[in-house]
Amino acid sequence: MIKLISLDLDGTLLDTERRLPDRNRRAIQSATQKGIEVIISTGSPYGLMPHDDLRGLNISYAITANGSAIYEYKTGKCIYEESIDTNTIVPILTFLLEKDMHIDMFIQGKGYCPSNTKAIVNKLNVPKARKVYILNNRVWLDDPIEYIEKNQLTMQKTTMNFYPDQSGELVDRKEVKEYLENNPMIRLVSGGWGNLELTKSGVDKGKALKILCRQLQISLDDTIAIGDSINDLDIIKTAGTGVAMGNAMPEVIDAAAYVTGTNDACGVAEAIEHFMSMKRVIL
Repeated sequence: MIKLISLDLDGTLLDTERRLPDRNRRAIQSATQKGIEVIISTGSPYGLMPHDDLRGLNISYAITANGSAIYEYKTGKCIYEESIDTNTIVPILTFLLEKDMHIDMFIQGKGYCPSNTKAIVNKLNVPKARKVYILNNRVWLDDPIEYIEKNQLTMQKTTMNFYPDQSGELVDRKEVKEYLENNPMIRLVSGGWGNLELTKSGVDKGKALKILCRQLQISLDDTIAIGDSINDLDIIKTAGTGVAMGNAMPEVIDAAAYVTGTNDACGVAEAIEHFMSMKRVIL
């Protein structure tokens, strides 16, 4: 039986304009009305989730920041967090701030960015809706290192967004990737558009799903996870049934048990309808 469905946001539940299609909404409502837990599993922090769009969907929990934190969705209470400590993240940020790229920092469920990277956002090769999302939904810090050290903050996740030069090569990405890959304290993946995302070593969405399922006393065999990018790979492999979006990266499609439609063709609704129909046949 299906007892839990996990949904990624960007490139999965949301369309290219970061909107929630009505068909996806109706499919989620149909699932929750049948007693199925529907959760979000996203690279975003809790505070930057599209709460207006998700209102009324009876979402129970949110795995956020690539698995660094789990929240009770309705209350906003963090029930699990595994972040990078201050002493580990400060030298990493010191290196990153010298590079020509945009940096996102997710701390305690909120999004922060260095002020000097704001001008880079419009250079990024990402959909316009994502640029608007970054520019209008962050706290911009003139001195992020001082802010983090002064408050002894830990980092749920850091995202590095690179822009292409005239030849199409992403500026500074190769050097940054090589530097970060040599640090055993962190885990590095890509969330799409050539970006790099770092979390604490050992953290991923799949691990967070295991933790949540133990708490809810739900077998992983009774779960479905739907996603599109490399940061969804672990949860797709962990869930009882992994579903790749039609627009997913090749590695995700290869790992999935089922491939649904694209995010602009309501692939989430298609998958939910497919597996709910299978459930009815079995019953």
